[in-house]
Amino acid sequence: MDAPLSPGLYIVATPIGNLGDITLRAAGTLRSVAAIACEDTRVTGKLLHYLGIKARMIRYDDHASDNAREGLLALAAEQAVALVSDAGTPLISDPGFKLVREARIRGIAVTSLPGASAATVALTLSGLPSDRFLFAGFLPSKTKARSDALADLASVPATLVFYETAPRLADALAAIGQVLPGREVAVARELTKKFEECRNGSPADLIAHYAAHPPKGEIVLMVGPPVEGEAVADPDDLLRAALQTHKASQAAAEVARVTGLDRKSLYARALELK
Repeated sequence: MDAPLSPGLYIVATPIGNLGDITLRAAGTLRSVAAIACEDTRVTGKLLHYLGIKARMIRYDDHASDNAREGLLALAAEQAVALVSDAGTPLISDPGFKLVREARIRGIAVTSLPGASAATVALTLSGLPSDRFLFAGFLPSKTKARSDALADLASVPATLVFYETAPRLADALAAIGQVLPGREVAVARELTKKFEECRNGSPADLIAHYAAHPPKGEIVLMVGPPVEGEAVADPDDLLRAALQTHKASQAAAEVARVTGLDRKSLYARALELK
């Protein structure tokens, strides 16, 4: 029988696919808490059914109200409350930051139970350098913001790790090919499940593969670190890409920011390319 838990907030990592990856400590904690705060009660309910646990579940996601957070904090001050996400480690591109921060401010005990995280699982599969990496969450969905985000990270001497969705994968790969040319890229998907895959290659190769084999499931997208003598993006290629969604002046300004080249010269070239 699991020992009673002291009052507080317990951050519990859950499996990212294979339910057998739940840790003994996590299972014991979920069995012992007064309530479980979760993104989707249906998803967490499947895990609890697998573990044979009946527990009170309270929905808590990015859209939760201040009142919902206050209720959880009040409960955690008196009893043990678990926080889980649908999969993986809570707070890693998942809800929970405000809850944990406020709990610490109020002196409510916070305990984190380690477990699965898609970012680290994917990195270990990829074969990309793992001695130093930067987890950057989700890339922006809009073209300019996505390119700007990648340009800001271009000089980081580490493997870049992103989360991505299947419908946006091709656009993300195309942006990487334009802003970070010559980098090795890896796409990991369906991690810990039957059809787990980790595929490495150039952005162009991966775009072609997934055009023929449309991906499903959640995706971890990784970009290798800069290499000595790395190719520099052709300004004309960057201008052509920017001109697809921007006026010539805007395209020139964006490419100037990314490359450091003269904006007026780029504007003149953009007019020629149009």
